Amino acid sequence: MQVRDYYETLGVSRNADEKTIKKAFRKLAQQYHPDRNPDDAAAESRFKEINEAYTVLSDPEKRKQYDRFGAQWEQYARAGAGGPGAPGGPGMGGMGGMGGGVQMSPEELDEILRQMGLGGLGGGRSSRGSGRSAGGSGFSSFFDALFGGGGMGSGMGGGQADPFGGGYYQYDPRTAQPPRAQPKAAEAPVTVTLQEAFHGATRMLEATDGSRFEVTIPRGVKTGSKVRMRGAGGGGDIILLVTVEKDPRFTREGDNLVVEAPVDVYTAVLGGEVQVPTMDGAVMLTIPGGAQGGKTFRLRKLGMPRLKNPDERGDLMARIEIRIPTQLSERERELYEELRDLR
Repeated sequence: MQVRDYYETLGVSRNADEKTIKKAFRKLAQQYHPDRNPDDAAAESRFKEINEAYTVLSDPEKRKQYDRFGAQWEQYARAGAGGPGAPGGPGMGGMGGMGGGVQMSPEELDEILRQMGLGGLGGGRSSRGSGRSAGGSGFSSFFDALFGGGGMGSGMGGGQADPFGGGYYQYDPRTAQPPRAQPKAAEAPVTVTLQEAFHGATRMLEATDGSRFEVTIPRGVKTGSKVRMRGAGGGGDIILLVTVEKDPRFTREGDNLVVEAPVDVYTAVLGGEVQVPTMDGAVMLTIPGGAQGGKTFRLRKLGMPRLKNPDERGDLMARIEIRIPTQLSERERELYEELRDLR
């Protein structure tokens, strides 16, 4: 954890007395307490910083070291390690008689939290070795996760003791573990046709334990889409990594589709109607006389559904492709020659 200015963290001046520091801590701890900010990672991180700052500034010896050496105070303290407080020896274990981290008695924490109306440390002391308070409050659960469920020693350096059975907290912010994260969602590649991307589809997937389950691919997915299926496959989330196959008729451009509309030379010259394929079936498109090859007509809302709102659709771009006859009858050739001579 990055070391911050502890006075700035608590919002007090460097000459603040013990009463002012405790008052500032109570106010901030109540504001950022995990029970009052569930699922708020920023508040949780701020709460840890506040605790770290208070446990240093509320201890006269640690505060003296911090005022003297600043952010590097722990390194200077560690240089004097040995004797009481050294690892494996009597005392709290860690740095030169100062403990492996910051110290605060459970009675003091309990008193502060009760005065803030947060129910203390769970309504009672835990039985030795249990690692949890009898009351099982959200705060004690938070500290179980924060301190590793037993990192609050009773006097033996580095020992695992009951968290509230006496002694002091040994909280080292450099090694504290955050609350247990949710399992990472599994990823599963899925390939669909353009038709399936248009209409939506289902797939049967197989878990590592051999069980099979069905997932739904929503309308409008495109290559690169990531679709989270919550609670699929044994209760965990699955992220579908979608690939849409190329279609022989349509080219996709975002939510728009492009299709070639074949037009014979007579219709291109004289005008008329041509049949244009769409994802919903063929439609008739009116072509004005003199249409040139490559001219594009926009057919609105006949493209792909939009993934975030499938009721909305992109457009279909019909591009004119004039088909020149490759075989002519003798009479047709004569007529073409007459037309040429007229021009």
